[in-house]
Amino acid sequence: MSTQRQQHHRNLDGSAPRRGVSTIQAPEGGGFPNPGLPPHEHRQADHDPRAAKRAERIVAAMFLLSLLGTILFIASYFLVTPLGRNLFAPSGTLAAVKWSNLFTGLGLAISVFFIGAAAVHWAKTLMPDEEMVEERHSLESDEEGKRAAGRIITDGLKESGIGRRPLIVGSMIAALAALPVAVLAPLSTLGPLPGNKLHHTFWKQGMRLARDVDGTPIRAADVAMNSIFHVMPEDLTPETEHYLEERAKAAAVIVRIDPKLGKNAESLDNGYEGILAFSKICTHVGCPVALYEQQTHHLLCPCHQSTFDVTDGAKVIFGPAHRPLPQLPIEVDDEGYLVARGDFLSPIGPSFWDIHKEK
Repeated sequence: MSTQRQQHHRNLDGSAPRRGVSTIQAPEGGGFPNPGLPPHEHRQADHDPRAAKRAERIVAAMFLLSLLGTILFIASYFLVTPLGRNLFAPSGTLAAVKWSNLFTGLGLAISVFFIGAAAVHWAKTLMPDEEMVEERHSLESDEEGKRAAGRIITDGLKESGIGRRPLIVGSMIAALAALPVAVLAPLSTLGPLPGNKLHHTFWKQGMRLARDVDGTPIRAADVAMNSIFHVMPEDLTPETEHYLEERAKAAAVIVRIDPKLGKNAESLDNGYEGILAFSKICTHVGCPVALYEQQTHHLLCPCHQSTFDVTDGAKVIFGPAHRPLPQLPIEVDDEGYLVARGDFLSPIGPSFWDIHKEK
């Protein structure tokens, strides 16, 4: 047993290891010896025909599963469509889109996955896996080869007449320089630049905050302590131009906290008696921030778990979001309804929208 253990712990060059030194002894001329390749470890399928046959059947089964996935994708493309025939939901509905995406995506995923899995299993269990070393000569050409290559280039330049035909050279440079313009020109037809549209929303001074569900305005007295309301501008109606786009940008939430818990005086000043309004659009990738923890006063984004502290100006305390939720300054009008004092204090949405703050 001890002899086997000693052999197992020998160096790759066959020598016995010594305490306090490298297990591979440097040769007399310096450097390190070539350790060579480790001994090849045979797989079960290399010496057991039954294991090889079993691996073959597994690979074939995976390819057949891929074939079934392809058939599922093709059948779903024609039988479970969002706008045409759909075996599971009425045509043109969200349910039809859901079923179409589910079956076509599942079929394509099965098809691609099992082709890859079969190829990997085939390579790992049945294909040769012995490492081979092939000695390679120097790739550098000899001096005569280098001179010959130089002569070929020189002769080619002389035969092309570049040095004697400046008209061709000039026109060629002009053609090549103008070619990128043909690629960039279509960009001018992509529509008007967005300008400041991403930096401003539908909110304006004096607009009442309305419940997102029924559009009724909200009195300050209606907002209970530790409650949350999802709000929209009262003047934003389906008749508004670009209604869906404006609605997506103007979405906001209001919460009410005890002003004594506030850690950000500026944020409290932009609220009303502890009622604070913030953009509902997460500053990470734009998901709706719709979850509120009453005990911790945290707003949470369900997509990637970004967490914002309402008591501290909705600053990020966890997750991938880069900046606080933009705050909507609010006050009350003569009738006690909550109204906006203007637009959000900073651009809403993901951080890449916040490029030009001065706008």
